Amino acid sequence: MATVELTKENFDSVVTDNDFVLIDFWASWCGPCRQFAPVFESASDRHEDLVFAKVDTEAQQELAAAFEIQSIPTLMIVRDNVAVFAQPGALPEAALEDVIGQARNLDMDEVRKSIEQAQAQAASGETKEAG
Repeated sequence: MATVELTKENFDSVVTDNDFVLIDFWASWCGPCRQFAPVFESASDRHEDLVFAKVDTEAQQELAAAFEIQSIPTLMIVRDNVAVFAQPGALPEAALEDVIGQARNLDMDEVRKSIEQAQAQAASGETKEAG
């Protein structure tokens, strides 16, 4: 499957309409980004059930800023509308496969429960500080 070019216009629909999206934040002037591109493309051929998408941080500066991308390439994995992985750096093929496997094996009910607990703790902590 070919990679999808993400823009601020199609980002929400691509992430919302798909259960598992890998996003490569990159730029054409970035050497490590160019090294990672064939690894990412190759993985997209092996995992046709997943959506592989790219964000050109030069053309889509608002998206890069929204996700606080500080260095590129940055790989992000979104499952069920939850960012479950985000890491800068060009991954070798074996590492990318490992990350994909780990993300596939996540129990998303457990992930959502952890997020809810963290948000509840943060909210109760804010209330105590305010009082």
